Amino acid sequence: MYLKRPAGGLAFCLFYLASCFTNKYVLSVLKFTYPTLFQGWQTLVGGLLLHVSWKLGWVEISLCSRSDILSWLPASALFVGIIYAGSRALSRLPIPVFLTVHNAAEVITCGFQKFVQKETSLLKVCSSLFLLVAAVCLPLCDTQFDPNGYLWAFIHLICLGAYKVFHKLWKPSSLSDLDQQYINYVFSVVLLASASHPAGDLFTALDFPFLYFYRFHGSCCASGLLGFFLMLHTAKLKNSTTSGQYAAWSFLAKVITASLSPLFFVMTANILTISCLVIGGVGEVLLVYTERTGT
Repeated sequence: MYLKRPAGGLAFCLFYLASCFTNKYVLSVLKFTYPTLFQGWQTLVGGLLLHVSWKLGWVEISLCSRSDILSWLPASALFVGIIYAGSRALSRLPIPVFLTVHNAAEVITCGFQKFVQKETSLLKVCSSLFLLVAAVCLPLCDTQFDPNGYLWAFIHLICLGAYKVFHKLWKPSSLSDLDQQYINYVFSVVLLASASHPAGDLFTALDFPFLYFYRFHGSCCASGLLGFFLMLHTAKLKNSTTSGQYAAWSFLAKVITASLSPLFFVMTANILTISCLVIGGVGEVLLVYTERTGT
């Protein structure tokens, strides 16, 4: 059975949906497009909540080796690229389009396994080809084509793929997933806070029209909390299920989110755009199957 541990999996899907929709609302509806501030806020909230949870004994974090922490910093730099470029892309692209390009990061992982480690299967190569075709053809078929949106989406894809490859290459096992995320949060807060003034976000945001509106404050608080709980449930689901089961839950969360998003956010699509989304979905199904069977 692909979907085991339904309570944890359904909670993961719920937080994935709510987090994605909240971020989209802030970025596209309210148009708060200041990523150093928005992502800095989210990582600050996540880092503080993870620190409090650690001190209260709710989660276990062990940061005893300075060498391991320093060796993880390149991944933290890639993490900043992932969330910064992802924020830029999501503000401009519909959620189904963004997720389709996001999923193509698996092509980089597959390419690394195929040409460097020489260990990937033919079925995984086929799934990656489906994901690649969907991501490459989408800009050519998209009736809402936004060049900047796709540019940031592909930067997000590259950073995410490189992050996954680094994670596969990284040898020390003393850092857990929560340890790694804690380092990511701290590094992101420092870097994004430092970049907010040079990027022009710090003072430009003072002219944001909804700066003093409760719906903006509420949405930002919700985005920080939901992002933290999504991270926590992701780590919990990964540790309590096999890679195939986690891949199945992740696929289900993306399908639910992409399917419901046109009901809440504007999206126009033609048959070619929908075909690209379906091709990307087929690639994801094949990927779930390969993770499930170990082929």
